[in-house]
Amino acid sequence: MQLMVPEQGTLADVAAHRLAHSIVTGELAQGQKLNEAELAERFGMGRGPLREALRHLEGMRLVKRIPNAGARVVVLDRKTLSDLYAVREALEGMACRLAAARMTDAEIAQLSALLDSHEEQIKEQGGKVYSQSEGDLDFHLQIVRGSGNEMLMHLLGSEQYQLLRMCRYRTSRNAQRTKPALNQHRQIVDALARRDGELAELLMRRHIQGAWSSISEMIDKEEEAA
Repeated sequence: MQLMVPEQGTLADVAAHRLAHSIVTGELAQGQKLNEAELAERFGMGRGPLREALRHLEGMRLVKRIPNAGARVVVLDRKTLSDLYAVREALEGMACRLAAARMTDAEIAQLSALLDSHEEQIKEQGGKVYSQSEGDLDFHLQIVRGSGNEMLMHLLGSEQYQLLRMCRYRTSRNAQRTKPALNQHRQIVDALARRDGELAELLMRRHIQGAWSSISEMIDKEEEAA
């Protein structure tokens, strides 16, 4: 499973990580045209590594190249998000069910400890933000890894991972979802610890349904304000 590795690897790897982070966090806005000269100056890198990074991000679906118009940041419209969250609900639910049988007690204990660190992070943000870093600090990714299913790890940990992070970053800024999301994560860990795969899957599905409802409401408000 390939993840973006921060600040190491080739120059193109570093460029891809910086660009992906800027897209996920909204620093580079959805639909924004990506001017190579401006980006090279902004991130302090050569045009060669930058072009290679943009090609990599195209493969991750964070960047879309339009004929005769250049590269732009992907636009996550309602249809795209709805499709993505439907797939996410099914696949992460399955990952939870498998993880209940395959994760070791030590791995589940590490998940619980991870949530303790997330709770501290939320407190530091005044209870308003629940934003997970990628890789080892990502609760959802750890469960996908714990499923032991290579296909799931590829689909959720590589092919769709940064798109999912982009979506989740939006809901992480919703203060009304911060506490419920953490509590739901803890309930999922409890189900994993009891080796109740059916319950773990149900809880994960409900958790992701709640995330989609939150995003859908955000889209409604944005459309009303437009």
